[in-house]
Amino acid sequence: MVDGDFTGASIVSVGVSMSADPDIAVSEAVAQLPAEGICFVLVFVPECLDTSKVAASLALHLPQTLAFGCTTGGQITPQGYADNALMLVSFPRDHFRCSSKLFSPLKPVSIEQTALAAQTLAQRFQTTAGWRRFAITIADGLSKQEDVLVAALDAGLGDIPVFGGSAGHGLAFDGTYVLHGGAFHEDAALLLIVETDLVFEGVEFDHFMPTERQLVVTQARPDDRIVTEINGAVAADEYARLIGYDVADLSPRVFAENPVLVRNLDNWHVRAIQEVLDDGALTFLSAIENGLVLTLARGKEIIKTMDAELAVTGPRGETPHFILGFDCVLRRLEIEQKQLSGEASKVLRDRRVLGFNTYGEQHGGVHMNQTFVGIAFFSSSLKMDL
Repeated sequence: MVDGDFTGASIVSVGVSMSADPDIAVSEAVAQLPAEGICFVLVFVPECLDTSKVAASLALHLPQTLAFGCTTGGQITPQGYADNALMLVSFPRDHFRCSSKLFSPLKPVSIEQTALAAQTLAQRFQTTAGWRRFAITIADGLSKQEDVLVAALDAGLGDIPVFGGSAGHGLAFDGTYVLHGGAFHEDAALLLIVETDLVFEGVEFDHFMPTERQLVVTQARPDDRIVTEINGAVAADEYARLIGYDVADLSPRVFAENPVLVRNLDNWHVRAIQEVLDDGALTFLSAIENGLVLTLARGKEIIKTMDAELAVTGPRGETPHFILGFDCVLRRLEIEQKQLSGEASKVLRDRRVLGFNTYGEQHGGVHMNQTFVGIAFFSSSLKMDL
């Protein structure tokens, strides 16, 4: 068991267990949470635990508590990065209210219906004077629907900011699940609208800059996020040539260190490559289409960038109580390959980050990869004025 005390972050409580037994893991983590006063709990499940057994144990140990969450590509605990940690984060009723909806089945996403459902959920969720709202979305990370989903949610929710991440399963890419209503769901997405009296601020960053080298998608299967040709050549061959590798050497590590970017107005977003198929096609973790112009990226120092970008402060210069983080699993893979896990975990501890490693991140109506998306929480405006 890992100590779940999150020093300096008294707003939320954290329960963490490293047990490989689902029932023991849940009971240990729940024991670290308060016995009452919980609005909802976020549950982040490691690759090693059986989801059906976790769900049954949650029903036993938290029978009256709303629980949302997902399987993960890794966890961000009070101690930093972890692989085998079941983590529960409880949000107190004193500071939080929520309303939720599950979209299941998720495929295919109807933009009109999804936007209307999100708008209806927000309208039926009674407002509290002086409190602000944000939304969390967690989607099946293998659904290939996140791009359309987050655009629809953003349209439906209007001025309510949306933050989220795609569920993962280590680096297996073989099945991801979303927790809602006491069960884990495949081909599904969670929308959680949260109201709080706390001041909060969005966080979004990556550590890449565009280069001058461009790749034009000349043949693709957009529904499957598969690119078969780049610059008129076999996709894997052309990508490997441009980054100076042999096709046989392409791997998740190489993809993580040599991503491609797309430009959206003045912003650049990462479009991560997942794998090479037998015919030389490349599968992506975000939307692609014929004619899309991709730009090879150059990395900045990942730990220094992480520390600087997480150094957010509140209206009076105060540090956050905590940051809820959705951190791409490919960022973590790069960190591990460079043997920087200890340094990264120290930054995450010092900056009070809690969350999970994702198969993709969502913010501002955009689905992206190799990005950190988060929400930093500070004291309520009322308390600051006392």
